[in-house]
Amino acid sequence: MSRQGAGRGLAEHWGSLKYTQALAGSSNAYMRLSIEGKETAEYYKALQSKELGIGFALALAKQILSRRYPRHFVSIVHADTALRAGWAKLGHYRPQFFAEVWRPREPSRVFPIRCKGNHSNAAASHDQLASASAHVEAVHIGSWNETPSLIFSTEISVDSPLTIHALHSDEDGGWLNGSAVLPDGKLDHQIKEENFYPGIQPPGDDSITRPAETVSGFHVPPERFEWFHQVLSRTAAAALTAFTGDGNATAQYLTRRQGKSRFGDVSHPTIGSVRDAQHKLLDISFVGTDHVFRLNGTRVEAFSGVAEDLFEYLKKGHVEQYRSEAYARRSDWPVDTWDAKWDGPVSVHPDGSVLAMRMFRPEISG
Repeated sequence: MSRQGAGRGLAEHWGSLKYTQALAGSSNAYMRLSIEGKETAEYYKALQSKELGIGFALALAKQILSRRYPRHFVSIVHADTALRAGWAKLGHYRPQFFAEVWRPREPSRVFPIRCKGNHSNAAASHDQLASASAHVEAVHIGSWNETPSLIFSTEISVDSPLTIHALHSDEDGGWLNGSAVLPDGKLDHQIKEENFYPGIQPPGDDSITRPAETVSGFHVPPERFEWFHQVLSRTAAAALTAFTGDGNATAQYLTRRQGKSRFGDVSHPTIGSVRDAQHKLLDISFVGTDHVFRLNGTRVEAFSGVAEDLFEYLKKGHVEQYRSEAYARRSDWPVDTWDAKWDGPVSVHPDGSVLAMRMFRPEISG
């Protein structure tokens, strides 16, 4: 979904696994950089802080919003992909992600998110938070200046534990009122690609007849709530099917600008992902894709996928059914993190996705 080339997904996958060796800690200790993490070449430190910053920020965002809205589901959506459905040019200032807090057949609430990271100190994080605020303020949902947001800066010190600095703009807006009364099956329909003007109209001064000057950004007024709700729902579905490696299932959810053609083309197994693997993990059947990576010379198998029954909904384009079922089962997934039969760690998320790893042994893999 990153629009950075067919091999970028594999590179990100490998990079994410590589970070498991860059961190040290346990449930009884603060997390910090491992010896290997500290020895990262200077050139890669900016990339390390950026990507670790995103990972920790999104994990914390989901935890914060899940605690604040315990009866809702929290979905993270890549902002660039969502915004391209309505705006041809995105500009420099924009959030990285949207968090959609939702329940079936009720209005959802949207939080723009921006994540940053550094290998410096708290002062650097404060500067990053200040710059991040300009990015989340570029999206207004509903009334002017009433959209809540979350911004993060992860401080990755060589000598101290990781510290995540976070700020929350607790405005009253962000609600997609009207999305609850969408016609049945509306989320199952194709997104209409729009060409909205990239600007926000501030409220005018009552003492001046001339309207206030438009500022750069993305405005989702009430008449676009239903459309934006559909965009977020289907873009989140596309991210899940992409996680399984199924390009055709992913393409059906995207518009041309969002990258429909890239996923509709046949994937080559050496540069992309192909949904061709199935495993039973923690007594649940999952379908997805697997790859073998080398981590310091050790061959490691990684499997990413989605629960088979939920994937059937997504493959058929039944977003409404998927969301209803995912919401009903959001607290039913196993909490165990090790599968003895798989012989490795397993992480199952509330949306039905799974990431599992194990030492690669050709005689049991495949």
